[in-house]
Amino acid sequence: MIFSNSLVYLISIGGGFILTAILTPFVIAFAKKFNITDNPASADRKDHQKITPLLGGTAVFIASFVVLLIIYKFGLANFSKVPISAIIAVFVGSLFLIIGGFLDDKYNLKPYQQIVWPVLASLTVLFAGIRITYITNPIGIPGTIVYLPVALGAVISFIWLMGMIYTAKFLDGLDGLLSGISAIAALTIFFVSLGWDVPLSATGIWALTIFGSLLGFLIFNWSPAKVFLGEGGSVFLGFILGVLSIISGSKIITTFLVMGIPVLDVLWVIIQRLAKKESPFSHADRKHIHYRLIDFGFTKIGAVLFLYLISLIFALFAMSTSGFTKIIDMVIVFMVMIAIIVLIYTKNKRNEQKTNI
Repeated sequence: MIFSNSLVYLISIGGGFILTAILTPFVIAFAKKFNITDNPASADRKDHQKITPLLGGTAVFIASFVVLLIIYKFGLANFSKVPISAIIAVFVGSLFLIIGGFLDDKYNLKPYQQIVWPVLASLTVLFAGIRITYITNPIGIPGTIVYLPVALGAVISFIWLMGMIYTAKFLDGLDGLLSGISAIAALTIFFVSLGWDVPLSATGIWALTIFGSLLGFLIFNWSPAKVFLGEGGSVFLGFILGVLSIISGSKIITTFLVMGIPVLDVLWVIIQRLAKKESPFSHADRKHIHYRLIDFGFTKIGAVLFLYLISLIFALFAMSTSGFTKIIDMVIVFMVMIAIIVLIYTKNKRNEQKTNI
């Protein structure tokens, strides 16, 4: 069966979009029936005004894998670099996260109970052989690579996956924020795959199924959201983007550039909590950048669009640069994050001084 590249791309995006749009209302009904919802009265940091169903990420999870398996079944993409064993491992790892997220949304698990599921998911793909095997040398001869010892590659991969999982978890604070930025990241991985991988590569097609599924979900997740990703959905997105960045040829820096501000935000919040001798994962608060932007004066939608814009700008950098230039881009990400922190801190200090007068 012969399909043009454009048609396969359309099937990947459109299939994910349509299936997610169909599944999400059923997920909403299920969450309402079993009272798996987010009540804004449960915490001061909540920004939504009404009780909202959780578990929305389940629709994205199901839709993306169903479309990917259909594409695999009919041989519409090149799976030479992504065998079915790898897909099964990622599916099992993702399923761990969806199950753990369901339990957390329903029973409000403690942090030490929550972390079990990301650890299981990460170890599952590592044992399946999905790990960082090399890095591109950014300062040597262009195109040269440095191979990593198995143990070192596994450790770096585990840290990367856990970092992406928790970055996504903490970023999921405003309607449409995480789903939109994840869509930008997935699309970036696809475009980067065009430059080095085989035609119709499985990694690029997989990224498109995620992109299409997230677009279908955004119909319901855009402000005011009719459904939230839930714990399982948010950590699944961090996990799948982390995995795709590995199997797409260790494009870690590319993915980091798109997710750079949220990643640095998580590190900044963790440092602040540790400085106060608090557990970095013990509680949720309004210290994250999306809440800080609202306190700074942005509307909720304005804060989301601003972070979209930053991610999109760095995505364009990631797709147009290579080698040492990407290191410069990373430095720029750090500088932008520091500038945002300084601006927000200065504004908050001035507000506090006015209040005390």
